[in-house]
Amino acid sequence: MKRLFPAPWLSLALWVLWLLLNLSISPGNLLLGALLGFLAPLLMAPLRPQPISLRRPGVILRLFLLVGRDVIVSNLQVAWGVLTCGSRPPRSRFIKIPLDLHSPNGLAALSMITTVIPGTIWSELALDRSILLLHVFDLDDEALFIQHFKATYERPLMEIFE
Repeated sequence: MKRLFPAPWLSLALWVLWLLLNLSISPGNLLLGALLGFLAPLLMAPLRPQPISLRRPGVILRLFLLVGRDVIVSNLQVAWGVLTCGSRPPRSRFIKIPLDLHSPNGLAALSMITTVIPGTIWSELALDRSILLLHVFDLDDEALFIQHFKATYERPLMEIFE
């Protein structure tokens, strides 16, 4: 059964979405929606990420709170940097961060975290997943930033996903 319906809830959601978008429950739309719900997950199964086994829920909660704090602090820092850019231009630059995290799911979570934090942009990941190129809006001390990044985001994600 799992081979025919690799994601049964997704199949059902696609079928219902098809019917809602067409505003019709005609036999043709019922059949097309069912066909879409059956074929799309089947054809996209190789693209689905690896199954996730989340460990250490306390670490997940702590990481969530740390990211929330960093979002607020970074918003204020970026806003202050933009407002005072006439007196001192921001020291933005690209930095290379060596990574110990190699889990695809962990790297995906890390990319989302860096996207949410204002002032940081995930620019490139080395093919061997060993170095992350990150752009930072205003950076005083590169070594301190790398240490903070690895301790705050990478280590908890390694505990969760590896």
